[in-house]
Amino acid sequence: MRVYLDHNATTPLRPEARAAMTEAMDVAGNPSSVHAEGRAAKALIERARAQIATALGAEDADIVFTSGATEAAALALGGRGLRGAAIEHDAVRSWVAEDLPVDAHGKVDLDDPAGCTLQSANSETGVLQSLPPGLAVSDMTQSFGKLPCDFAGSGLRMALVSAHKLGGPKGVGALVLRRGQELQAQIRGGGQEMGRRSGTENIVGIAGFGAAAEAAAADVAAGRWEEVSQLRDLLETSLAESGSPTIFVGKDSARLPNTSCLLTPGWKGETQVMQMDLSGFAVSAGSACSSGKVRASAVLRAMGYDEIEAASAIRVSLGPETTREEILRFVETWTAKYMKHAKRAA
Repeated sequence: MRVYLDHNATTPLRPEARAAMTEAMDVAGNPSSVHAEGRAAKALIERARAQIATALGAEDADIVFTSGATEAAALALGGRGLRGAAIEHDAVRSWVAEDLPVDAHGKVDLDDPAGCTLQSANSETGVLQSLPPGLAVSDMTQSFGKLPCDFAGSGLRMALVSAHKLGGPKGVGALVLRRGQELQAQIRGGGQEMGRRSGTENIVGIAGFGAAAEAAAADVAAGRWEEVSQLRDLLETSLAESGSPTIFVGKDSARLPNTSCLLTPGWKGETQVMQMDLSGFAVSAGSACSSGKVRASAVLRAMGYDEIEAASAIRVSLGPETTREEILRFVETWTAKYMKHAKRAA
């Protein structure tokens, strides 16, 4: 039986999201229509908006639905001339002047929050950032659904979130926009989303997003991610006893509860991913949006690792359904493959 340990790339669809999407498929109306069918469709969107706002600690009116966090990034960052760091996701890096320094622990120190963007958590290392009040934009795709959120009390101006990172469907996300912030629409037309993002709304995806956000917030409140953190620690403690020179990147910093970046110098991450895949384990060699490209991790390079080291890492990211038995199987399999690698390299 395969073991899925790539939750930071995308998460399995939650049953609550599947049920909400199935219900939405039976709603025929266009949410911009004023008749009963249109109002029923609009009601589904507004219910999801409220679910997501509640999970984020935001107001309903703060939520602008998009096709995903990449579009939300373009909407939030386009034309603003903000500064960012090399640890940001490519969807953010594409829009910013990449000049903010990163220390060896993956932390970024800002001197001008209003002119910068800063992620809440890194998808590769799991390292958490301290988000200062007044920060222009934060990519919250990895922390939303894993950690408590309080957008209203954070002082953030805008945030990016995505459904498929917390058990919702792919292809839907949102820009969270504090009231009073100016926004230049990128997609113009019928004036949906209060003129901020035109186009007939993806009702099915939005309904799934809302249900997933509500269920994810319940998991956070119930302490399920503390249990995941214990499994992540078991993984690292067990691998530390394997005799390999593996570095657990970011271990000395506050991290997401589910993320472990394993850097084993000289053993290519791509090779590890393929070998583990053949043995029934899904892991990655970095951000899913940059996997498959033959290059060292920009995140690890920014943290000071050299080219060989930065190309020798894999990311293991757990979910609420991950079991102790699966972690121990992973450790056993990975250790056996490392021993074979070490023997060949000797």
